[in-house]
Amino acid sequence: MANPTITQLAADLAAGRTTSRTLTEEALARIADPKGEGSRAFVKVWKDQALAAAEASDTLRKAGLVPSALAGIPVSIKNLCDVAGETTLSGSKALDDAKPATADAPVVARLRAAGAVIVGSTNMSEFAFSGVGFNPHYGTPGNPADRTRVPGGSSAGAAVSVADRMAVAALGTDTGGSVRIPAAVCGLVGFKPTARRVPIDGVVPLSTSLDSIGPLANSVEDCAIVDAVFAGELGKGPISVPEAAPLAGLRFAIPKHFVMDELDATVAQAFERAAKALAAKGVKIEEIDLAELNELPAINAKGGFAASEAYAWHKDLIARRGNVYDPFVHPRIMRGKDMTAADYIELLARRADLCRRVSAITSNYDAVIMPTCAIVAPTIEEVSTPEGFTKKNLLLLRNTTVGNFLDRCGISLPCNAKGELPVGFMLMGETMADKRVLAMARSVAPVVAGQ
Repeated sequence: MANPTITQLAADLAAGRTTSRTLTEEALARIADPKGEGSRAFVKVWKDQALAAAEASDTLRKAGLVPSALAGIPVSIKNLCDVAGETTLSGSKALDDAKPATADAPVVARLRAAGAVIVGSTNMSEFAFSGVGFNPHYGTPGNPADRTRVPGGSSAGAAVSVADRMAVAALGTDTGGSVRIPAAVCGLVGFKPTARRVPIDGVVPLSTSLDSIGPLANSVEDCAIVDAVFAGELGKGPISVPEAAPLAGLRFAIPKHFVMDELDATVAQAFERAAKALAAKGVKIEEIDLAELNELPAINAKGGFAASEAYAWHKDLIARRGNVYDPFVHPRIMRGKDMTAADYIELLARRADLCRRVSAITSNYDAVIMPTCAIVAPTIEEVSTPEGFTKKNLLLLRNTTVGNFLDRCGISLPCNAKGELPVGFMLMGETMADKRVLAMARSVAPVVAGQ
């Protein structure tokens, strides 16, 4: 059976078929189950606060006060978000002596205002600097499709929390794919908004130029609901989910270059099946010669925005606590030390130039489509060495990073057949075309699922 969606549970709550207390107790029981992944998926669990919030939600509902479809629904938040009174660890041990946060991050406050029940703070790649989801400090949660495999990162615990019904939706962040990658390899829907739509205040940064905050959930509609809350749309009237866009006549582009290289067999077959299924529904799919994407490795050769901006934030902490950093993450941050101001200014200019040239081509289409990740989830053993980690991390991140660098929105949808490891099908829209991408994804999702 598929996991229940926000829409289904909101209907059950409205009809009195369940209560927030019941849903929250069930989620907390799964987190606490010693046979499950809860101890690795969560860094912190707020049992008492969650149960109190659930009780309050049930009481408010009886009085007719239901602020949104998220009211009473258990959700998880990533371990880099400030929560008032809590130390923000960001999946690391290096911040365990930091002062507790004095206020909730705006995205956390918006979840609370929407009536969501926050059950805990999820495990992640240290400081969000990896697409693998491996964490040497708090353990690596096993992939729900195969526990010997990684869950993808950096929002690793976020994905496992939703897939294993420890939460109905999760807050993730996406700097180079950290929402879409774990969604893809864990069989979920993950939405990366255009970065500027959601505030990143009160969230430990990786790259302030690229960071975005998005949901992982069980359906496109769920992602649209949570995204609207993150973007502050709750105060502007009832949250509306974009209507499903008609498929016939849509024009999708598949870039011939960069994103279609080195696909493993499972990914290549699943993506090809999905594209054929869409074409059969009247979608016009065209391969395009987007050679501009081949420029990305050279543009980012010195470390890009992530290394330079991460080093600026981490340099004092590394001087004090660098010995406790994840040995796979520390050297990636240190690449930023050698970047000069001139390198950074050149990077800004090259990004703006590439965005302009690529958009001149892709704006003629409704979306660009590609596999979310070039490979299925690697095994934990395969990423246990520096060489294996680096190779798999690059392949997991390659396609998703395109959208971050180009300042786009994007969504990953499950497209694997039953019995296959999870594979993601990605739609990338233009900058600020978020609602349009969600509308198209509502129609695309059932067509590409389980072909």
